[in-house]
Amino acid sequence: MASVTLLLRSLRRRETHAVSAYKFSSSSVGGRKTELRLDGVKDIIAVASGKGGVGKSSTADMKMIPVENYGVKCMSMGLLVEKDAPIVWRGPMVMSALAKMTRGVDWGDLDVLVVDMPPGTGDAQITISQNLKLSGAVIVSTPQDVALADANRGISMFDKVRVPILGLVENMSCFVCPHCNEASFIFGKEGARQMAEKKGLKLIGEIPLEMKIREGSDEGVPVVVSSPGSVVSKAYEDLAQNVVNGLKELRDNPENEIQMKLNVPHSS
Repeated sequence: MASVTLLLRSLRRRETHAVSAYKFSSSSVGGRKTELRLDGVKDIIAVASGKGGVGKSSTADMKMIPVENYGVKCMSMGLLVEKDAPIVWRGPMVMSALAKMTRGVDWGDLDVLVVDMPPGTGDAQITISQNLKLSGAVIVSTPQDVALADANRGISMFDKVRVPILGLVENMSCFVCPHCNEASFIFGKEGARQMAEKKGLKLIGEIPLEMKIREGSDEGVPVVVSSPGSVVSKAYEDLAQNVVNGLKELRDNPENEIQMKLNVPHSS
């Protein structure tokens, strides 16, 4: 998701809406808790799948300084524990980690803070969703049924905690042979699109299975930087723009259910 985050940051600089300060409160709006807001962060979105393996993933004022590359700031629990150490998410530990990853980090001014949610729909995911002031959520899935079933649980979870879903992203949608240009739908075809239509949501991105993404992830270079004119870079750009459009529409119509324009061509 680093490529998406980089694009979101550049696109959202064009927005001029007010910046919110974090606060703790026991109040709720429409049944949804509004616990934690962060100073300098305009929007927070969660990226979730319900399933693992689908491709979603010095100090100042006593706060941690996030690592930064290509203009994208990042903080991870993996940076705070020893290599290969397991991270067991349990009740109170979730809140402690959430506090460290949010108000315990010197984020500065951000257009969008992207929260890469741990897989599943259990206590950790519900706690994060209820206690972090989320502007919206993006559901990521591969096209096959087993992944879509878990994505469906993620949709239900966000619905129950009253977090708007900006849309679905189909990752690994197809593989295009670099030699003959024939498309192979390894994990099935248009599964996320069909689920989006069934749920009344929008498909906001289709990301192909491509070697450049894996290579860029291993090398720490976003594909939108290494191959800015490629098909996969265009797919990430479209996804980022659709997320920005969705956040803007939610701000313009805070009382209405989001109705984003479908901006993804059918797979061929």
